[in-house]
Amino acid sequence: MSEDWQAQYRAKIEQALEQAVPSVGGELYAGVIDAMRYSLLGGGKRIRPLLVMEFCRLCGGNPEDALPWACALEMIHTYSLIHDDLPCMDDDDMRRGRASCHKVYGEATALLAGDALLTLAFETACSPSAGSVPAERALAASWELARAAGVNGMVGGQQIDLVSEGRAVPLEVLQKMDACKTGALIRAAAAMGCILGGGTEDQRRSADEYASSLGLAFQIVDDILDVTGTEEQLGKPVHSDQEHDKSTYVALLGLEEAQREASRLTQRAVAALEIFGTEADSLRALAVRLADRKS
Repeated sequence: MSEDWQAQYRAKIEQALEQAVPSVGGELYAGVIDAMRYSLLGGGKRIRPLLVMEFCRLCGGNPEDALPWACALEMIHTYSLIHDDLPCMDDDDMRRGRASCHKVYGEATALLAGDALLTLAFETACSPSAGSVPAERALAASWELARAAGVNGMVGGQQIDLVSEGRAVPLEVLQKMDACKTGALIRAAAAMGCILGGGTEDQRRSADEYASSLGLAFQIVDDILDVTGTEEQLGKPVHSDQEHDKSTYVALLGLEEAQREASRLTQRAVAALEIFGTEADSLRALAVRLADRKS
């Protein structure tokens, strides 16, 4: 895969997302669509859809065939960010360097925009454009997405986060929360890509090991950046974990140990890709870059 693989995939992802939520000026419900577009098309790393497409390729599939599921996953991720920023959750005013959805469109419309993106995700995965994938793979990939987004995945992790606020929680609770809230969709991205590409069980296990390690490292680096980063770098308020009295890896392990743990997990993610050979160098480089990121 060429070095600009991320740019190539992102261009296709952005185009597909734009087409999935077209402007509808003049409609009575245009406001909620504007709010959906504001959050969905407002930038972001697109890590999850990139993983779907690249693991599909590594398992012998056509990455463009995975686009409907890559977009569906990004829609669910975006809906979770809209809801996470609401006053009843984290009450954050900034996201990706600009005002949160509810600060621009109001709480009620932001809530509906998140709901609509969740629904649109499965409409997209079931769309006629997804017909190039065998039905059994399409069903299995959609099931992985639904499971990861639900109460035993992302939603459950958010609930753990809410009930843990203002309390000192042990490391195992923090790890469970992050495995659900952050890790579930990242693991789903790898699993969906392997399924859509026709990967073997060994390939799926290796992909899951990579995604599990990557997801936890990603969250630990987030915790580190909340302490060491600036609002300009991150595009959102810093020190918000401390202000919400949340347990973090930095709080529980200390800054240096948290940095070492992120490095260890990154090395484990890189090692997990051995089954894919040099074809997976793209994902090895991605893991290292995410661990070293400043935003």
